[in-house]
Amino acid sequence: MTYGMPSLFIAHGSPLVAIEDSVYGRYLDGLSPHLPVPRSIVVFSAHWTEGCQTISASPQPDTIHDFYGFPEALYQIRYPAPGDPALAARIQELLVSAGIEARLDPSRGFDHGVWTILSRIFPNASIPVVSMSVDPALRPEHQFQIGQALAPLRQDGVLIIGSGATVHNLHMLRWDREDGQAEAWAEAFEGWLQSRIAEGDLDALFAYREEAPYADWAAPRWGAEHLAPLFYAMGASHEQPKGRLLHRDWQYGSLANSVYAFGEPVR
Repeated sequence: MTYGMPSLFIAHGSPLVAIEDSVYGRYLDGLSPHLPVPRSIVVFSAHWTEGCQTISASPQPDTIHDFYGFPEALYQIRYPAPGDPALAARIQELLVSAGIEARLDPSRGFDHGVWTILSRIFPNASIPVVSMSVDPALRPEHQFQIGQALAPLRQDGVLIIGSGATVHNLHMLRWDREDGQAEAWAEAFEGWLQSRIAEGDLDALFAYREEAPYADWAAPRWGAEHLAPLFYAMGASHEQPKGRLLHRDWQYGSLANSVYAFGEPVR
């Protein structure tokens, strides 16, 4: 079955992605012409963690500045896209029908896992957006199943995005490195991940903690929420779990700005 929309994993990087002139920022600026025009957008954000799958249902979500110590210009940004309460209710129905507990949050706004990337990809903020929580305590196969339950939305023009980071360990960042080169351990993990995604090797991906090199460095157990959105996005590809890397660059030696597409081709 064809669904019309891809599902995407998009790294949200540092909050500075929203304002800085960078390789990654420029890539995001040019991404939307390669995508079908979405009716609505659903974003699983690494910066919203809940034990129960939670769905934003506000008609006019606020912009949440959930970070500190950054330039004042970041705190002035607003992403005024409308919410989509009807879509939120539909998502809840799909999840409950799949045996997954889900609840609506009528007041949740857009955290920076949502608005940093959308402000570059869809800067006019005219497309309705629903944000979704992630649960890093779930096994990857269960995160995948949640995404899988939402796959039919893609047939209705809904773009599903997982927003996080494939390699994300703040303790390992080299703040002095601005050369765009990766640490060997980070490159090893990302290379393994890319190869398994290209093969659609779900068994290996679900067991990444045991099988991938440097998994506990790249996705530390205390920070696994940043890799989790990959499995939600992959699940939303339905029966096409194979994906391809659209873009990758590195910041601070080990922060991976990676974008993967699943399902339908991206032009």
